[in-house]
Amino acid sequence: MTEVLFDVNLQQLPDEFLTGNWRVADRVLNQTDPASMLARAEQFALQPGRVDIQAPGQQDTGHWLVQRDALLNRPYLELQLGQEQTRALVTRLRRSRNGAESQLNLYFQSGMEMQLTQP
Repeated sequence: MTEVLFDVNLQQLPDEFLTGNWRVADRVLNQTDPASMLARAEQFALQPGRVDIQAPGQQDTGHWLVQRDALLNRPYLELQLGQEQTRALVTRLRRSRNGAESQLNLYFQSGMEMQLTQP
């Protein structure tokens, strides 16, 4: 049964809410190269300081961290992979009360929008 999800205040978002194994539930490429690793990604594993991304026939490992803009304190996910370096604005995070289920929306520099889900 699916839990009820609640919006998390992004200005007070703890970085640890982003850790864990995420599945790509939906994406809109816009002008993103459809052959790029991120455009084909199916899984994201975010552990403190480390990211593993899996796409069909491909895997990439790198580093990630959360940056915040000075004006509104909006969180950005900085991804440094072996093949790509990019930044994505966290536009929405929803979690169940117990944290067992989450939904994360990202808007990348390339214009790609992605929705990730846990578990």
